[in-house]
Amino acid sequence: MSDPCLAFKNLTLGYAGRAAVHHLNGDIAKGSLTAVVGANGSGKSTLMKGIAGILKPLGGECRISPDLSVAYLPQQSELDRSFPAQVRDLVALGLWPKRGLLGRHRPEDRAAMDRVMEAVGLSGFERRNIDSLSGGQMQRALFARAMLQDAQLILLDEPFNAVDERTVSDLMVLIKSWVAEGRTVLAVLHDFQLVRQHFPETLFLARKLVGLGPTAEVLKAENIRQARHFHEAWEENAPWCEPAEAPSLQIVGASPQAASAHSHPHSHANSNVHG
Repeated sequence: MSDPCLAFKNLTLGYAGRAAVHHLNGDIAKGSLTAVVGANGSGKSTLMKGIAGILKPLGGECRISPDLSVAYLPQQSELDRSFPAQVRDLVALGLWPKRGLLGRHRPEDRAAMDRVMEAVGLSGFERRNIDSLSGGQMQRALFARAMLQDAQLILLDEPFNAVDERTVSDLMVLIKSWVAEGRTVLAVLHDFQLVRQHFPETLFLARKLVGLGPTAEVLKAENIRQARHFHEAWEENAPWCEPAEAPSLQIVGASPQAASAHSHPHSHANSNVHG
């Protein structure tokens, strides 16, 4: 794989010392569009939080290329929509990396906010309270916030959950435009048909890695059966296990270099995380 921007080296992530993602190895190429799939509880959201720097590894490493900014969109269920805020306040959080939480907005900032609100189809919604938005409108606002961050690595956790078909189509246009600009996008998804239609690369998790590579190869029936077996057979109360001396990994459809380590450190200071 040429020019990876994200590398997992024996990465183990979890909570209270119990692993939810075990010994993950592999690379994500710069400028790629990758779906992260797996059953509920397979570690997808945990992985996204690990990449964003919200979770520290229990073992191994998650390495992001130096000076690579990160935008993270959590699941809507993790957001407190009862907070008395307007849409413009939510979107303006995307300016935090440049201005800080208390920084004054400049004329160019307001112009940028107008552009992103128009791009997501929310012009005129600036003064609406966020608790009045539909699921699709809320997701559009979160995408506008991500656009303001101007990040090079964008993490989307279930961006199409409880979203209507038109919104899915509109947001996919935005996602593909980000990739066309050379940005890297990882999105947690459940709809395999949508993944096959729009996402060239897939990372398939069942707490362990089932496959990483071209979507057509990763989403083969055998891998889906394997993932179901891993998920159903896993012991929920198992303690964190030490990595093997030479952890093995078969990356489906990827190059022989896909599991190699890279020398760039993962710097949380370079990750602009909101939500």
